[in-house]
Amino acid sequence: MTVKLSSEALFQFAKNRRTYYALTKDIPSGLTPGRIADIVSNTILHAPSSFNSQPTRAVVLFGAEHDRLWDLTRDSLKKIVPKDRWQPTADRMNMFRGAAGTVLFFDDAATTQRMQEKFPLYKDKMPHFATQSGAMAQYLLWTALEAEGLGANLQHYNPIISKDVLETWG
Repeated sequence: MTVKLSSEALFQFAKNRRTYYALTKDIPSGLTPGRIADIVSNTILHAPSSFNSQPTRAVVLFGAEHDRLWDLTRDSLKKIVPKDRWQPTADRMNMFRGAAGTVLFFDDAATTQRMQEKFPLYKDKMPHFATQSGAMAQYLLWTALEAEGLGANLQHYNPIISKDVLETWG
């Protein structure tokens, strides 16, 4: 199926995409966690990547698993944020935990390594290309979620939580 989309419509989606911090557990009517996971899968599949390598991966967390991530993040940050500066961080963790779900993005190192072996001339560039692909996927997903009536924000807590995330969700 081909959908005709004008550049103006595309730019309108881009203009509407905003950072929302006051997120809730509510998902718009007609939108299910399964549909959101499908949107994430399509984003990963169709976001541009160098040599069509598709190195970006995502883990989608809802419910208790989503809450677990933000509890884990809070616990990790509590170890490094000075006690006298903790409250604003605690407030942010509660705000993020209050959302309906989380999408964790990462680069698949095995894919990048295969591309380095396949294209040795670009070996030193492949990790950078993977990062660029991930950025495009994040932007595409953020815009797609906005189009579905979902607010989103982008947070960076790696490498602080990377080891715990790997151990917990593989």
